[in-house]
Amino acid sequence: MIVNLVVTAAAVLVLMLVAWGVGVRRRRHDGIDVVWGLGFVLIGVVTAVLADGPGWRRALVTALVAIWGLRLARHIHRRNRGNPEDRRYVEIRARARGNPNIYALYSVYLLQGAVMWVVSLPVQYAQYGAGTWVVVPFGVALWLVGFVFETVGDAQLARFTADSANRGKVLDTGLWRYTRHPNYFGDACVWWGFFVLACHSWPGLVTVVGPAAITFLLTRGTGKPLLEKSIRDRRPGYAEYVERTSGFFPAPPKKA
Repeated sequence: MIVNLVVTAAAVLVLMLVAWGVGVRRRRHDGIDVVWGLGFVLIGVVTAVLADGPGWRRALVTALVAIWGLRLARHIHRRNRGNPEDRRYVEIRARARGNPNIYALYSVYLLQGAVMWVVSLPVQYAQYGAGTWVVVPFGVALWLVGFVFETVGDAQLARFTADSANRGKVLDTGLWRYTRHPNYFGDACVWWGFFVLACHSWPGLVTVVGPAAITFLLTRGTGKPLLEKSIRDRRPGYAEYVERTSGFFPAPPKKA
């Protein structure tokens, strides 16, 4: 299994180098956000070929990660198409000392590749060994809750921002009434669902590092904090929305 883990790490490295080359050619690096979802699909497929677990479990895990990853990649591609480069990557290049593309290679592509591989550990381990099937319904149910939250939340936000009448306003209906980040909450649930699937045997508990890492990034790292700081500057009324709406876990809004 260790050799196979090295193979998936090498596959991620090749993917990131190709994505970097495309970014240099396009003179913009926000395409890495599309590659994020596709990278997990690649890891799932490569692992399915190499792993020794039951065929049905390998097929199930690969299908789940493919559905999640392809939907996310498509959503981000449609969101970015025709728009200027994401300001985060513009700022990253502006901070570069020396060649900005080389700086982007190790501060964006290689870093995200390493994080991707760590987060994917439940997807990889879930495809090895016989183990028990008892955890499967719980893992799939948790994955499904997360996928619904993420998909519906993204669709509601896309529909809201597409209406020019909502410019400068805050989305506080639908799932966004109960959590400021239904897509982030859903994303975390998806990966905790994969972790449950990886717990078909005791060594799978080690893969908790994957969902723990993505949950930390979404809630304390590059996700929620940076996004909310940016929105506060652009949307009047967002501070009041923050006061009454849960930051992550869905909950009824607080009364004024």
